[in-house]
Amino acid sequence: MDGAKKEWPATFGPNDERPTYSSEETVGHVNGVAAVDHSLAARMAEKEKVKTETGKRELKEEDCESELGFAFSPLKKWWILTVIFLVQTSMNFNTSLYSNGLDGISEHFGVSAQAARVGAAIFLVAYAFGCELWAPWSEEFGRKPILQASLFLVNIFTLPVVLAPNFGCLLAGRFLGGLSTAGGSVTLGMVADLFESDRQQYAVAYIVFSSVGGSILGPIVGGFVQILPPAQAWRWCIWIQLIFGGAVQLLHFFTVPETRTTIMLNQIAKKRRKSGEDPNVYGPDEIESFWSRFTLKELIYTWLRPFRMFLTEPIVLTLSLLSGFSDALIFMQIQSFSLVYKRWGFNAWQVGLAFVPIGIGYVLAWLFFLPAFKRNQRRREKHPEDEHAQYESRMSLLLWLAPCLPIGLIIFAWTSSGPPIHWIGSMFGTCIIGIANYAIYMATIDYMICAYGPYSASATGGNGWARDFLAGVLTIPATPFYTNIGAEKGMNLQYASTILFCIAFVLVIAVYVIYWKGPVLRKRSPFAQSLAQGAAEFGGHHLAHVHSHRPSTAGGEQRPATATTTSRPPTAPNAPTIEIMQKRPGDRMSASRHNSYYSAQQAASRRQSRQASRNASRRNSLDHHRKSVESDSEEGVSHHHLHHRLQNLNTIASMPTQPQSP
Repeated sequence: MDGAKKEWPATFGPNDERPTYSSEETVGHVNGVAAVDHSLAARMAEKEKVKTETGKRELKEEDCESELGFAFSPLKKWWILTVIFLVQTSMNFNTSLYSNGLDGISEHFGVSAQAARVGAAIFLVAYAFGCELWAPWSEEFGRKPILQASLFLVNIFTLPVVLAPNFGCLLAGRFLGGLSTAGGSVTLGMVADLFESDRQQYAVAYIVFSSVGGSILGPIVGGFVQILPPAQAWRWCIWIQLIFGGAVQLLHFFTVPETRTTIMLNQIAKKRRKSGEDPNVYGPDEIESFWSRFTLKELIYTWLRPFRMFLTEPIVLTLSLLSGFSDALIFMQIQSFSLVYKRWGFNAWQVGLAFVPIGIGYVLAWLFFLPAFKRNQRRREKHPEDEHAQYESRMSLLLWLAPCLPIGLIIFAWTSSGPPIHWIGSMFGTCIIGIANYAIYMATIDYMICAYGPYSASATGGNGWARDFLAGVLTIPATPFYTNIGAEKGMNLQYASTILFCIAFVLVIAVYVIYWKGPVLRKRSPFAQSLAQGAAEFGGHHLAHVHSHRPSTAGGEQRPATATTTSRPPTAPNAPTIEIMQKRPGDRMSASRHNSYYSAQQAASRRQSRQASRNASRRNSLDHHRKSVESDSEEGVSHHHLHHRLQNLNTIASMPTQPQSP
């Protein structure tokens, strides 16, 4: 099989791992030509020099795979995820509970209710940027210390809010609390630490539920807090955030171990040196100093990429706006529900319970996705060469559930006028909105990860940023929007929701356009094309020709080439050599330069690497490598070796790329 000449398509089949040739930061796209930064070779050479001079041996995953997160028992994995579920819930709980104390805040500080809402908006906007800022640090220092630092800071910055001597201090505390919130950038990354990519969808769906569920838990709890006098209620809304956050932090500290692979390798290496088992073994982060593998320039370059993709990629922009709009609706309704249900004479805690139907919608959507994962997997296996099956089919369920957003809005619009219409009609509409909100979030992330490959980190980062940012921005105008439009006719509630229905209708149409025209749009995308056409090079070979050593289930060994398969351009003169790249560990700081969720896409490759390391054929690997290099010009590169070479590329730190030399 290895000796047969093959042409591989630019897309990947259901059982083919996307090559772990590092994140989007490793391979760049400059003026249509991908290049590898020349300084990386020097960096690799420097590390090899240190290892040679000191006699240090680097601990690899295959040396201790039974001690890593992938080897945890199912019970331990799901306990960790359950704690992370509570952590994520507490973070989103903080975004919405504050709004239940607006009357007390307005009265205490002598500001208008509209000014008091700035505290809710500023937290969400800061949260949007905070998630992006925290992500790289969890890859460098570990999930546990970063989550602990985030939770600690969020809890600390709660105190200036509840004890604020003036309104400015309250706003400062809310802003710093939002900026300190790590959010899904870290919690979803832990899924990648524990589950292989072909088994992580259920875990991701679980964590996504905690994200959307935490937002509606706030008004439900806050409704009962408003039974107290306003002067006490607003403070208790903040104290409850602190109590919940503190309890979750303690639970996380005492029961959740570190799961980040590189950090665990460092710990295992130290333990083996201390016990005398292997005095020369070192973890991947112990050989190379922190400042050798990290620069502020690299980090800023990576932080800006999600925003660049958000503005320049039609698919990312459209799906992110849809996802952000659906999430913003929840926060707009938090501000509007008191206006709506006041017409039926609801008190504060009854208005809070009106959010329960949204939660029921989340549960229903989650249940819909569980069998959908299996159906989609079977479709990808049945049509491994079909681009549409591999990419756009991931949005199949969304074709049915996305229309729930405008449908729910129009139902809510014309059942919110009060008696004689029963209030259950409006709640039926919000339940349908809940189904759409969960489905849009889950499906758009899944699609963008697949469609953008190594650039998916920035694509999904733009999605998450849009959700939090739009929710924050639309929180302030929500009440005037529901109060003033159509007020002269007494139709303000109906008209406001109908306008939202029209916006949702247009955005949902885009889902169908992307579903049917996705391949065309991706061909026009410089980011997607750099993957699909193999624009990025590795050792002189197009990445489109590179594949894993897992065979396709299609049944044939000969895979046809696609239209995007092109000839190989020459290697950049100063590109890092294969020999240097082969010595890099498999999971390093380059992975930290992107959103943690994309790391899940690399889990299967790590698993295959461990399996390959146990294969008896590794005794012949040097000979195989020599033969594969000699036959490169005639037969292409051995996919077995390229799998390992590309996995090693995962370690290269991100750098702004330069054009290749002519």
